[in-house]
Amino acid sequence: MKNRFPRWAFGLLAIGLLILVPYIYLQPTKTQSRDAAAQLPVKGAHVDHRDIVKGVFKTGQDVTRACLECHKDAAAELMKTTHWTWESKAFKVPWRKEPITIGKINQINNFCIGAQGNENKCMTCHAGYGWEAGKAAQQSKAENVDCLACHADPSSYGKGLFGNPAPSVDLLAAARSVRATTRENCGKCHFDGGGGNGVKHGDLDESLYFPGRNLDVHMGGKHNLQCSDCHVTRKHQILGRTMADNYTVDPAEQVSCEQCHKAKIHKDERIASHLKSVACQTCHIPAIAREEPTKVTWDWSKAGQKGREDDHYTYLKIKGEFSYESNYAPTYLWFNGNNEYRYLLGDPINRKGPTYINKPAGAITDPKAKIFPFKVHVAKQPFDKVNGYLLQPVTAGKNGFWTNFDWNQAFELAVPITGLAYSGQYDFAETTMYWASTHMVQAADAALQCDACHSAVGKPGRMDWAALGYAGDPIKWGGRKLP
Repeated sequence: MKNRFPRWAFGLLAIGLLILVPYIYLQPTKTQSRDAAAQLPVKGAHVDHRDIVKGVFKTGQDVTRACLECHKDAAAELMKTTHWTWESKAFKVPWRKEPITIGKINQINNFCIGAQGNENKCMTCHAGYGWEAGKAAQQSKAENVDCLACHADPSSYGKGLFGNPAPSVDLLAAARSVRATTRENCGKCHFDGGGGNGVKHGDLDESLYFPGRNLDVHMGGKHNLQCSDCHVTRKHQILGRTMADNYTVDPAEQVSCEQCHKAKIHKDERIASHLKSVACQTCHIPAIAREEPTKVTWDWSKAGQKGREDDHYTYLKIKGEFSYESNYAPTYLWFNGNNEYRYLLGDPINRKGPTYINKPAGAITDPKAKIFPFKVHVAKQPFDKVNGYLLQPVTAGKNGFWTNFDWNQAFELAVPITGLAYSGQYDFAETTMYWASTHMVQAADAALQCDACHSAVGKPGRMDWAALGYAGDPIKWGGRKLP
């Protein structure tokens, strides 16, 4: 009996096992960590609303009030997001004394130029109703949240003027069709951003509604990922920020490949060594606009001309002259996820060359920067010859440019809306805007190979090594920087 194992030791062993076994079990193995699909968010089951939604709805606000009976916090959550405000947090930028916000609500781009004064048309892509009442009244009311924009079957719902439902919409049918968001919901705005299919981004267009694997390895084929699989959403806050409407972006708010692709991604050490300085997108997005062309130039100075025939890809009287490209090969820049500069309404233009609407931040000396692919959009847009800044015209609606084709009137109408003075003299300036390419991702067998970037005899690669800060092709020059 003296040799019996003491009871307290059994107790201690049991406690140790209770702690140790779950700890070991929960540690990711090499197999688990390499399984990208296992990292995808788990989503709740959809509840069919056909037998739940009752009543007659006369307005979009009526639908929202019905939604809030069950989803009590939904509107309050959405109203805290940039999908609602169209405005970033306030940034302190080196060239302004006071912090300033950036977003579609108050800033300028080189596509449709700006939303201010053009809410009757621009807000067809806003998740809200009632913009005819003005920004302050619209933004303050929870009932103006448009639940249907993101949750109704797009075949049952469409938006008209000032963000309100189109007159032809059967609101009861649309409300009964609600579901978890799909690519069709997101794509209605994001595939057609900038005024039409494929216009703005180049890596987002209507070909991604139902893509094959060879167009996007994530959204096509067996994976069939929805936007929210990467743009993870909690309480209506959607992961992912565009550099067009921000100055700096918190990495915690950004989508990254590493959300799913963890541990050792490449077995080949030669490829793995590139990850310190080359973004995944650089190799895995060799081209954008693969099936639908994307707009690369936009000349507003040609708008309003008489006698020209409208053609979606070359000229529209209301918008001017364009050019599009298919299978667009990106431009490569160092990028750390932020902007070095973002043009703000009222900033001076560059009279000696192109004015940058935004400029990606990063350099070869920046440890956080990687070589990243971009679409470049070049425009000619109006500026004030006396005050020396870009002008925001009223294009849509009563007496707007699209009605009278009178630039002076369009600029004068904008003055009380934007607060930006107009001298009465205008001209057109060249501007440049960058869009990071992150979609139309190719599988390993279709990614760029070594000779795509590193030149072979008689075949230069696609990288401009000098512009990136190298003395030459790093494979020959050992990665030496320019002096």
